[in-house]
Amino acid sequence: MLNSVHNPDILTCLANLSSDEVFTRPKIANEMLDTLPKELWSDKTVTFLDPVSKSGVFLREITIRLIKGLEDEIPNIEERIEHILKNQVFGLGITSLTSEISRRTLYCSKKANGEYSIVNFSDEEGNLKYIDSQHFWADGIKCKYCGVNKKLYQRNKGLESYAYSFIHEDKPEELFSMKFDVIIGNPPYQMSDGSGKGAGATPIYDKFIETAIRLKPTYLSMIIPSRWFTGGRGLDSFRKKMLEDKRFVEIHDYEDANECFPGVEIKGGVNYFLWSKHHSGKCRFITYKKNKKVSESIRDLSQFNFVVRYNEAMPILEKMLSFNIESFMKLVLPAKPFGFRTYFKGDIKSSKNSVKIFVNKGIGYVKRQEIKINTHIVDEHKVILPYAFGSGNPESDRVKPIYSPPGTCCSETYLVIGPFESKEACQNVISFLNTKFFHFCITLKKNTQHATRKAYELVPLMDFSKSWDDAELYDYFKLSKDDISFIENTIWK
Repeated sequence: MLNSVHNPDILTCLANLSSDEVFTRPKIANEMLDTLPKELWSDKTVTFLDPVSKSGVFLREITIRLIKGLEDEIPNIEERIEHILKNQVFGLGITSLTSEISRRTLYCSKKANGEYSIVNFSDEEGNLKYIDSQHFWADGIKCKYCGVNKKLYQRNKGLESYAYSFIHEDKPEELFSMKFDVIIGNPPYQMSDGSGKGAGATPIYDKFIETAIRLKPTYLSMIIPSRWFTGGRGLDSFRKKMLEDKRFVEIHDYEDANECFPGVEIKGGVNYFLWSKHHSGKCRFITYKKNKKVSESIRDLSQFNFVVRYNEAMPILEKMLSFNIESFMKLVLPAKPFGFRTYFKGDIKSSKNSVKIFVNKGIGYVKRQEIKINTHIVDEHKVILPYAFGSGNPESDRVKPIYSPPGTCCSETYLVIGPFESKEACQNVISFLNTKFFHFCITLKKNTQHATRKAYELVPLMDFSKSWDDAELYDYFKLSKDDISFIENTIWK
């Protein structure tokens, strides 16, 4: 016979809506709330908004903290709860369903004025609204607010269109007609754009952050993909603004998103941050691995045009840059080097006037006259690298270079390095590409599966009249024992 009954927190058991709209676990919500000043919890005038509520977990945990913090200020528990829920805690559901889930979490009833609601509101929504916003097709093709394609998201009334109200209103400050001291949440991450043969997607979490900052809260905290650190489709302008904004107090980075969202694959990991209008200066950057803090630094985010993910990498990068060596990216041709898409396979057999083409999962043959660009490279010595490899995890990601002799080309499955004068020079390049040092340099700009030309920006352009190994590279750049240990223990563990 059991001596006690185990009642799990229902918010730890909910299935995710999708890989882009995931429920936040109470543990992570509380870690984010822990970054806020403690005095907020004993202030009955502070207002909180979750503009992207799914399960209501942030609002619930905020309420729990306020109930305890305001105990002396409002001794009567019923009066305290009523004050908090009616005057301090507000939310916007991202869909009609999630607004009901959130109200059930916060008010114990999906209707705020329902029989079982712990606070009696005058309407069904209370302070947790769902607003049926619409996309606005400014040019007849894409939504002016989120950029999604009209063909994909123009839907009949009653069907979910994913026109999230927080970013689909010209004046989001009027959604509640009040100013909020704290804005916190876990926004949707991306929207399908229907491009290509795969599931193309455009990030939208940046729009939630930009809208929140426009509302001028005192504090802002959101958990988002870490892809924005170095890349992300269409995020160049957003990244520049983030790096130049001195109001970021701290960033908590998880390389493995499963530590925050079990069972959900988010390539490149996730991070949550604290932004404060009172802060102006350097940012505290904390990294986590296997649910433990592994490093911390105080740094100027604007030092580089991207975020250096690993604190231990900062001194290594600074030493490398001090040599003022040209970038290896100079040798990397742009994507789709010979004009052939990934799905191009070529002919099975060679024929007169055809050349070998390296394609996805094999080789084929293509007639010379079909090659329209970079024709002068076909008969040169070169090296090719897969455009996509691994997942952004330095412990397992390893590129496999291929010697591409004269009389060969490739599809966009590969990037081309070169050309070079001889096979020997290519072999020297390949020796360099097989080092941990090279992969460390790639890791600084690559945190997803794809390695675009820009991923090679921080790789130094070495003298390829000779071969290279790690010991020679460590000595060349005068790396310390700690530097070397970090590279050796991070790459291909």
